[in-house]
Amino acid sequence: MPGQATGAHPSDRRRFLAAGAAAVGAAAVGQLAGAGTARAAGPALPSGLFTLGVSSGDPLPDGVVLWTRLAPDPLNGGGMPDRAVEVAWQVAEDAAFRRVVRQGTAQALPALAHSVHVDVRGLRPHRHYWYRFRAADQISPAGRTRTAPAPLAATPLRLALASCQNWQHGYFTPYADMADQDPDAVLFVGDYIYESAPSATAVRRHEGGGEPYSLVQYRNRYAQYRTDPDLARMQAQAPWIVTFDDHEVDNDWAGEIPQDPDKQPHDAFVARLTAAYQAYYEHMPVRATAVPNGPHIKMYRRLDFGRLARLQVLDTRQYRSDQATTQEGAQSPLLTMLGAEQKRWLLDGLRRSPARWNLIGSQIMMAETDRLAGPGKLWFYDAWDGYQTERDELMAEFAHVRNPVVLSGDRHLTMISDLKRDFADPASPVVGAEFVGTSITSNGDQDQDAFHAEFDPLVPDNPHWKLLDAHRGYHLFDIDRGGIDAQVRIVDTVTRPQATARTLGRLRVENGRPGVELV
Repeated sequence: MPGQATGAHPSDRRRFLAAGAAAVGAAAVGQLAGAGTARAAGPALPSGLFTLGVSSGDPLPDGVVLWTRLAPDPLNGGGMPDRAVEVAWQVAEDAAFRRVVRQGTAQALPALAHSVHVDVRGLRPHRHYWYRFRAADQISPAGRTRTAPAPLAATPLRLALASCQNWQHGYFTPYADMADQDPDAVLFVGDYIYESAPSATAVRRHEGGGEPYSLVQYRNRYAQYRTDPDLARMQAQAPWIVTFDDHEVDNDWAGEIPQDPDKQPHDAFVARLTAAYQAYYEHMPVRATAVPNGPHIKMYRRLDFGRLARLQVLDTRQYRSDQATTQEGAQSPLLTMLGAEQKRWLLDGLRRSPARWNLIGSQIMMAETDRLAGPGKLWFYDAWDGYQTERDELMAEFAHVRNPVVLSGDRHLTMISDLKRDFADPASPVVGAEFVGTSITSNGDQDQDAFHAEFDPLVPDNPHWKLLDAHRGYHLFDIDRGGIDAQVRIVDTVTRPQATARTLGRLRVENGRPGVELV
């Protein structure tokens, strides 16, 4: 099965998947205590330090980022004393931690909400590892991670694509199925939290009394999301590769421009960006390259999975021009989605890529959505349709790139498309494929009849669409040298804590043949 660890005993894997991130016994407590000299200084720490669990991210052939946050009172600022705490960590080749290969200590600082980011190196490629933390006499749940294949390897990859998990719209039930499918890594392309105020009619109510604006408010919102059991299990089971979209800050923001500039003056919105970015870093398993600098954070980056796949993760919020408001404006060559520096970086990574598959993580949809049935065009300006010139330039580049595949989110729908050299010309060549993943919960259990009534009349005007659906779920990709086999995994409900999952559709992208086909 894709994702099977090289050298991992099958019983270790079954025990982890069945029990999740289980706490270790008394003998293991003593073993972890020897991982470093970490001891609590001053008064004893509160109980329940590891309520937010553990996670890992950004896998390399020789390393991975390990994350936790000490937060005994997670929805009320964290509940930690205002002092640094030493945290011991361990990485082992087995779930019982009998073969520890790396260990050390890290500082959990008040300035970073007592979060811990450990950039572990010196690991072997393409292997499962287990990890855990200790603070004072408390042990975290154990997590499992996986390193990337060696640089010249062509090892098959199982990748999950997820986005848009609105706490108030339901339970994160798709992650229970994702954990059962055991991906090698998870690509999360945005809307990890939602900034909306609490709703009395929601399936689950947001904490707080309104939208978050301050650092403490954003911390509380992230902490609430991390308490979802299915999300916590999935984040402890495989490394995540994350980026943000709009709701981590404010709906449809662009650069330093909020959705409602008349209500959020520039200085106030810059302060909000600063708080949102810091809370994002504090709660994500990302490297120190993503430590924010005030209202700026570096999130676009490149990860290679041997010679099989190169993944370039975009930031389509921080550097973009303000959204257009007219068809003519959307076609202006002055508008940019990526900014000049990120665009050069992306093109360089595509042109120099040694990989069989060139994957692009884009928060928002790249293929055209013509929302007007019949003659004429009506675009969604917040997506790539609102930045026509730059999108056309990318499509021209894709024509010369080996196997470009875009992995997107944002729409709360499954929308799988061919990418066209010129969307204005139905006869234009296909230059790539795009998988827009549906949401984990956003839009809740959507009215399927209403969805079809809205979108079915648009299909003739969007002949590049291959599959559309409005169920909640995620996408799963099995990638090898010959092709990408994709599954659209959906659940029957997100309004209850348990759900039944199934495969709605299967699609394939063939090596050397641009576009995607239903199978």
